[in-house]
Amino acid sequence: MGLSHTLLVYVLVCVHLGVSQHFLRLRPSPSDHLPVPDLKEDPDPEYDPREQDLVERTLRKKLGSNFDPNFMSITSPMVNISTTDVQGKLPGSMPPEIKNIDLTRTPYGKRVKVGKKARRKFLQWLWTYTHCPVVHTWKDLGVRFWPRYIKEGNCFSERSCSFPEGMSCKPVRSINKIFLRWYCQGFLRQKYCTWIQVQYPIISECKCSC
Repeated sequence: MGLSHTLLVYVLVCVHLGVSQHFLRLRPSPSDHLPVPDLKEDPDPEYDPREQDLVERTLRKKLGSNFDPNFMSITSPMVNISTTDVQGKLPGSMPPEIKNIDLTRTPYGKRVKVGKKARRKFLQWLWTYTHCPVVHTWKDLGVRFWPRYIKEGNCFSERSCSFPEGMSCKPVRSINKIFLRWYCQGFLRQKYCTWIQVQYPIISECKCSC
């Protein structure tokens, strides 16, 4: 695909998506605009793909190796919600900003004695309390996407993640999954519709911040 054709497709996608043009595009989107809001679609069924446009074998070939069953589904998933790291052992190693906290020095300069076991338990509790897991939920993108179901990430938001309270979990990193988007150009009988590839950003990491 030449550069001029790539730019043309990109412009057409942005126009077609209207108010959501800066959320869903052929290139990655920044994490501070996630998760992607619901797109405002034209309700006219004339712009929906027909039965002959939804042949699974053809669409799988068009999507190729970009099909990821961990984040996308052709049919409505049986499991509605999948939560990551909300309970149980935290992933990875303890962050250095928590691990290196000096508990022996008070804000007033005095020093106190803290046992190794007590220090370890307190830091583990603090790490658990301030940890920001990614909560995944299945979202129906509608018939104009293929696959139409995506496992979207959200930052855990049931409580403040700081002690004392005030900070909240916010997205700091995302990954991009490629879907097929049904795109129509023109109007009524003069329109031309086809499947094009678009990148859909998904939150992959959250962090406690202001």
